[in-house]
Amino acid sequence: MSNIIEDYHLQESALWTLTTMVQIGFILGTIFFAVFAIVDRFSPSKVFFTCALLGAAVNAGILWEDNTLNSLLVFRFLTGFFLAGIYPVGMKIASDYYKNGLGKALGYLVGALILGTSLPHLLKELAVDLPWKYVIIVISMLSIVGGTAILLFISNGPYRIKGKKLRLYEIKTIFKNKNFRIAALGYFGHMWELYAFWVFVPLLITAYVKSVPQLAFNTPLWSCIVIAAGGIGCVAAGYLSSYLGAKRTAFLYLSLSLFCCILSPLFFETTSFLFFISFMLFWGFTVAGDSPLFSSLVANNSMPEIKGTAITIVTSIGFAITVISIELVGYLAAIIEINYLFLILGIGPLFSLMIYLIDALKNNNTTTQQ
Repeated sequence: MSNIIEDYHLQESALWTLTTMVQIGFILGTIFFAVFAIVDRFSPSKVFFTCALLGAAVNAGILWEDNTLNSLLVFRFLTGFFLAGIYPVGMKIASDYYKNGLGKALGYLVGALILGTSLPHLLKELAVDLPWKYVIIVISMLSIVGGTAILLFISNGPYRIKGKKLRLYEIKTIFKNKNFRIAALGYFGHMWELYAFWVFVPLLITAYVKSVPQLAFNTPLWSCIVIAAGGIGCVAAGYLSSYLGAKRTAFLYLSLSLFCCILSPLFFETTSFLFFISFMLFWGFTVAGDSPLFSSLVANNSMPEIKGTAITIVTSIGFAITVISIELVGYLAAIIEINYLFLILGIGPLFSLMIYLIDALKNNNTTTQQ
């Protein structure tokens, strides 16, 4: 993204604005998909394919040589908009195939998503001597390939129930389900931390390298590896949930990532590369591992006929939260020492854990009274 800033002669602050615009596009896209119940009324595979093609096209739009900041913002907004027809739809497809073991299935799905998230950092490293535009071309081509594969090889799942157009009053009904509400609130706290962590991983690593001048450190490569560790975390969480249950496993991961937020200032003080990178890998592993589990809890506690819409609504709110956390961390980066900057990410996990503990205490009290 920094190369785009240089080539189009933009101010450094445009970096966060362009990133945020993708999130805003995704949020409004999910609202559109939810209101019209697109994924419940139409074949999820066809929706996925269509959005993958359109997303690839608008993503490639930033290659236009006459781009201005305004046109770049439009292309990034549209990229986010069409992502709303890929990420939540992919989870809906998985939920249509699995009733039992959905957490494990979503572990692989979200794990693959996270590997895709880390891919641009790897491509930047591999194509170090090539223009940044090649990275954009490769990403768009992979989007087309992925969308085509879904269309050709994934039919409607055996548990799919064709839905209806959403009536707005049903949104209140969705959140009246206590288990759904707790799963959603857990997801919201998780999202406060997740995307802000991913966005600022390169900044965090760069700051550490500057504090240890003798260290030769490849920031793009290690940013890729740290983010990709979350993919392994998702798969591991899926298997662990088979023994502990999705809810316990999700909140275990959330607790571990909260500890990483709290301990982060200490790891900026170490001069040991191995110590620092081990911590970063563990944080990357835990920060994403609960994502598929919260998604499976949301899906399993939704009404079948509006399951896709429920997933989309929760995802939309979750990404709205990421806009706030990304912008807040970006703002604070200019006025707070980097050592303490990432403490702010702990607010989300702490909130969700408090909701979980309050619910657990209420359940224990009810059981005792009976």
